[in-house]
Amino acid sequence: MDVLVQNIGMVEFNKNQVFSYKADTLSGHIKVPGDKSISHRALMFGALAVGETIISNLLEGEDVLHTAEAMRQMGAKITHGSDGLWRVFGVGVGGLKEPDGVLEMGNSGTSTRLLIGLVGGHPITATFTGDASLTKRPMNRVIKPLEMMGATFMAQDGGRLPLTVKGADNPLAIEYTLPVASAQVKSAVLLAGLNARGQTTVIEKHATRDHTENMLRHFGVEVITEDLNDGAKAIHLTGHQNLEPCAVDVPADPSSAAFPVVATLINEGSDLTISRVGINPTRIGLYTTLKDMGADIEFENQRIEAGEPIADIRVKGTSSLRGINVPEDRIPSMIDEFPILCVAASMANGTTKMTGLAELRVKESDRLLMMAKGLHACGVDLEMGEDSLIIHGKGKPCKGGACVETALDHRIAMSFLILGSITDEAVSVDDASPIATSFPNFIELMNEAGLNITSEQSDDITNFG
Repeated sequence: MDVLVQNIGMVEFNKNQVFSYKADTLSGHIKVPGDKSISHRALMFGALAVGETIISNLLEGEDVLHTAEAMRQMGAKITHGSDGLWRVFGVGVGGLKEPDGVLEMGNSGTSTRLLIGLVGGHPITATFTGDASLTKRPMNRVIKPLEMMGATFMAQDGGRLPLTVKGADNPLAIEYTLPVASAQVKSAVLLAGLNARGQTTVIEKHATRDHTENMLRHFGVEVITEDLNDGAKAIHLTGHQNLEPCAVDVPADPSSAAFPVVATLINEGSDLTISRVGINPTRIGLYTTLKDMGADIEFENQRIEAGEPIADIRVKGTSSLRGINVPEDRIPSMIDEFPILCVAASMANGTTKMTGLAELRVKESDRLLMMAKGLHACGVDLEMGEDSLIIHGKGKPCKGGACVETALDHRIAMSFLILGSITDEAVSVDDASPIATSFPNFIELMNEAGLNITSEQSDDITNFG
């Protein structure tokens, strides 16, 4: 870990710094915000339907609000009523208009990549930009297949934002095999294929999130999934189908639910239920992994709504988590939950080994490096490789006492605030403001459940990240 120690820099205290102190047990029933992935798609697909789509429980975080504004600029009428419902009056496939200004996407890599696909399949031009974190994220993986479909691009070095897309006048249907598992690339190609003549096919060697396929079907589009050899799948979509307006009740986000779930697990004696959480099989790798580690987690009242499986998740605190080797083929289904899994692993008895983590290095931050640095600063014994992390849990809380650098990554910020609920000394994060991108009421909700997160500083925070 010497290399990580050398990379640790001083973190200045600022108005966005937040502290987490040792907590009591967590209890009760809570509801986390709507699923971000499904919220993005509900707005986009509503804009592609002709008529009124009504959305309830939409995540009203900054990322999703950027998607709503982008769809407005491309011609959809989107309103938010006093009843909490969002209404989208769509323009139909092929009906998007060219935006007058630059599309500001904030921190949202998901909506940026999906909208690049959508624009790439329409005869319009649009320019995308984002915050300091998003403009560092590569877009080449979506550019390549969309160029095959007829779109052209002007981008910064490495295919980064700001980026201008000139959509194809007559987009070509293609067959494309994903070089790496990515639901965002798959979705971008399928969205471009909606306005292409003929059948667009995406082949994925490893299963990724299938929210795009599920929601397209909910909007009346025929999407065919074909099982291939060795677990691979082919997703077929024929272009120029109409999307039918409908009602979408967005389930609670399983990635957001992961934070109170792990907080409950590591605080012995806790008992918490999180209602109406999406349990899509492509999204519950974390929960499977936690159960493998000995977690007491139950999916209760399971049902299907708007094409997505949901359940109430009940979790109880335990002192008997054990370290495991996480199957590498499970990583794509828990890519966003890696930071909070690291927190659980730090409390486990024994070693937890995670491999195949290269994708984490191009998320909102280099999540692999940032988690390793922060955990090390808090006293966790670990080893980091190019695409791996090994955490040697001691079965008891680490020291804590650090101000952790988050690199504007909301999931890193939330993960270390959860860690602070059990550490010997309080943990703080240098900037909690990015949490608003996905979980606007995180601090309020976690404190109601039993945590102690505050902007007030005590004397036991060491100023390093």
